[in-house]
Amino acid sequence: MTVMERIQEAEKRNLSPCAALSAKTRGRDYPEEESELRTPYQRDRDRIIHCKSFRRLKHKTQVFLSPEGDHYRTRLTHTLEVAQIARTIARALMLNEDLTEAIALGHDLGHTPFGHAGERSLNELYPGGFRHFEQSVRVVERLEKGGKGLNLTWEVRNGILCHTRGIQAETLEGRVVRLADRIAYLNHDIEDAERAGVLHEGDIPSDVLRVLGSTKSKRIDTLVLSAVNHSTQQEILLDPQVQQAFDCLNEFMYESVYLNPRAKKEEKKVPGLIEILYRYLCQPDHLPEDMRLIAAEEGYERAACDYIAGMTDHFAVQLFSTIFIPRSWNMNYMV
Repeated sequence: MTVMERIQEAEKRNLSPCAALSAKTRGRDYPEEESELRTPYQRDRDRIIHCKSFRRLKHKTQVFLSPEGDHYRTRLTHTLEVAQIARTIARALMLNEDLTEAIALGHDLGHTPFGHAGERSLNELYPGGFRHFEQSVRVVERLEKGGKGLNLTWEVRNGILCHTRGIQAETLEGRVVRLADRIAYLNHDIEDAERAGVLHEGDIPSDVLRVLGSTKSKRIDTLVLSAVNHSTQQEILLDPQVQQAFDCLNEFMYESVYLNPRAKKEEKKVPGLIEILYRYLCQPDHLPEDMRLIAAEEGYERAACDYIAGMTDHFAVQLFSTIFIPRSWNMNYMV
């Protein structure tokens, strides 16, 4: 037996009957020779970690645009926290950790620069609409590796697509990531908001603190433990009291942070910047060479949308400055 086959045999022996076994994957769009060392889900995880879109997440906004400080979350640190929480839940429920981790690491690959402000801007501009979870799937199917995509398994792509809203993922592993994403961002956004002075100790409703806990670690522990104790073989669930407090926390965060004028004042500049770049890039000859094939096959608007969605915050600002802001004249060239 190969190493991969031994791992798959261990999955059959040790995992829950409702776990997604790598030996029973629905497979890839393009068949490949199997690895001797890694299962299909392990290979997917590794492909995501090594792709360019994953590396760019370190310079994409989570909540606060271009914060001054080393400890604010970025889209990459958020992704790693989601993966950690999701793996903890999956391990306790005896689900497939490799599949769970691959979905978690890939779930935000299609996120725009400037967080959800960038997403809203592209959604208004692009005729087909823009949703980051759909773009994440497009990244792994179409955009990575020079247009070849990563050729991931169906289960990973399904989990990425269904990680935020709408229909649930087909696998319990995908549903775990959906919950872990929410657990992660609500709790780490509290910490970042407190660091930014947008929230203060004691602002969170007392009923929420009483049920979930007064610290980030305690809240995460409460939510993870509740998921482990109350999930079934069909659904990932929380205790009703915990779910009610969690929903209350979500509502509080939207009112106090996500829609807070002070926290979001810089976002007012995002729609104009994104629109100007989009209109510029929709014109022939303004796209970089590696986006020309998409423009030829799917149109300039699709290519412009893809290109902007892949930008980091810094690159988008730098490109805007290069194209539209005059440089200081160097008088030495006049001599």
